[in-house]
Amino acid sequence: MTKQSTSQSSLTDERLREIARNSLGLEHLREGQLAGIHSLVEGRDVLAVMPTGYGKSAIYQLAALLLRASATSNGPAAANSTSDAPKPGPAVVVSPLIALQEDQLDGLNEALGANAAVAINSARSESEQEEGWEAAERGDAHFLFLAPEQLAKEGTVERLAKLGVCLFVVDEAHCVSSWGHDFRPDYLALGEVRKRLGNPPTAALTATASPPVREEILQRLGMTGRPDVQDVLVLVRGFDRPNIRLEVIRHHEDAQKRRAVVEQVAELVGGGRAEAKGPGLLYAAKRKDTEQYAADFTKRGIRAEAYHAGRRKADRERVQDDFMDGKLDVVVATTAFGMGIDKPDVRFVLHADIPESLDSYYQELGRAGRDGEPALAVLHYRAEDLGLRRFFAAHKPDPDSLRSVLEALRDDGGPVSQKELAERTGLPGRRLTGLLNQLKDTGAVSFGRRGVRLKASAEPSDVIELALERAESRQRIERSRIEMARGYAETDSCRRQFLLGYFGEELPEPCGNCDACDAAASREDTALGLQSKIASRAEEHHDDDTSDEAFPLQAAVEHKEWGPGVVMRHEDDVITVLFEQEGYKTLSREAVLENGLLRVSGR
Repeated sequence: MTKQSTSQSSLTDERLREIARNSLGLEHLREGQLAGIHSLVEGRDVLAVMPTGYGKSAIYQLAALLLRASATSNGPAAANSTSDAPKPGPAVVVSPLIALQEDQLDGLNEALGANAAVAINSARSESEQEEGWEAAERGDAHFLFLAPEQLAKEGTVERLAKLGVCLFVVDEAHCVSSWGHDFRPDYLALGEVRKRLGNPPTAALTATASPPVREEILQRLGMTGRPDVQDVLVLVRGFDRPNIRLEVIRHHEDAQKRRAVVEQVAELVGGGRAEAKGPGLLYAAKRKDTEQYAADFTKRGIRAEAYHAGRRKADRERVQDDFMDGKLDVVVATTAFGMGIDKPDVRFVLHADIPESLDSYYQELGRAGRDGEPALAVLHYRAEDLGLRRFFAAHKPDPDSLRSVLEALRDDGGPVSQKELAERTGLPGRRLTGLLNQLKDTGAVSFGRRGVRLKASAEPSDVIELALERAESRQRIERSRIEMARGYAETDSCRRQFLLGYFGEELPEPCGNCDACDAAASREDTALGLQSKIASRAEEHHDDDTSDEAFPLQAAVEHKEWGPGVVMRHEDDVITVLFEQEGYKTLSREAVLENGLLRVSGR
């Protein structure tokens, strides 16, 4: 156990709550927040998967104050101390959104005093950035906020390494995962940065992460296998949002779907449904569709704006500010909109197109009803739209491009900067980054202080073959995620049970707040008749009900053909398993039991 854990072991929950009130003005801490704070001050890494509004930021903020107090005086009572002893380094907070950084800066500086939190980002002048660095170097700054691209600069990392960082925080941590719905290449370097900072206790924070995303976050950030502390603490809290009603509306024709979307938004904005009266979001897959929908709404007198990455930065900022200030009824957006947005009174989130995955869908619909009041999430689904998603999931690495990168690395014989590689290969920067990520996954390429290096023993043909194999596996996984999104849209069972099952969470009973539950209640089968049917089915297949016991949720299993996997959900006569190399598969319960298709690992 680390030095920090010894000094903080006497902290009680009540003492943490007292420090939270006195330091940050926080009146309430949830059980999950308390567990995360305790673990971080003990030097244990934490992955917190919690919805926006649950209080993820409080976990790292309280932990950082306690770690700094401990390093100064070996006692939690010093959280507000002004001792003349040498001040420890700040908590480094990596966040991709400057607007979100600024919000957190304002809150921390108001609670703790000027310069308690500083930021180094592109929105600040060079003199402002230097003032921030100096505050951190003097020990005045408790928190130092950076964008991930800042950590790609060697000078930034070297300067951080001299600060004695007390805590490393990665916000929106799902961005590090190529499994995730918002993967960002800049995040891939964070594991190496953490190592160069001396592997300080690390908090990875995200609002949504399915099991494979969680696993990749832990691996990419180097949060596994530390011999000096206990295993990382994975906190999954607040996933169920029972106040959000879930609905799916199915369509056959695209024109019919578009009319239905426009009519429903007009109805909701006009107060046609009491539980969804208020501002809302409409997500569309294509930029041109966001523009068209916004124009259609404007013609109807609805205050609407389109938001997508193709618009100027100033326009995007204006749209976001107007939405937050209540000047817009609806924002029509691609997935570019929403990360870090915490507007509590969003009453509806509609999707005009099926999302790329249930990961992104759950995060997007979770922007509704954060005030705990009733809200509505509707997916407008047309089966033909799956073709677009399958097209996006079908990309393959180009063997010739991989070879050109490998040859450039081999010819140099030492580390090469990405800028030099781009010049030698003629590849655009973003494409080169993608190729390097694929090569890194093979283990043949590593990233270091001076650039990218190829292992001396690497044989280009073998590396390319392995990279292609892994890309094909990734494609199978992506296709399986699309199929799970299709399954959600087409299920006749409780939608909330389906969604939570995808994330490895169990909801024992149907939610009663989705269209599928309403349909089940209105069918001729009464609850008693349904139970009779279940009993009859169990009699015909007497061992069906043993599959839950034989293969419980989250059980590690093996399939002869598809290899290792994890049981994600049970539904009627189907078991859903997430396989490491194949993605999500739905298996007949009867076939599994009769033919021995699965075995629990270790048995």
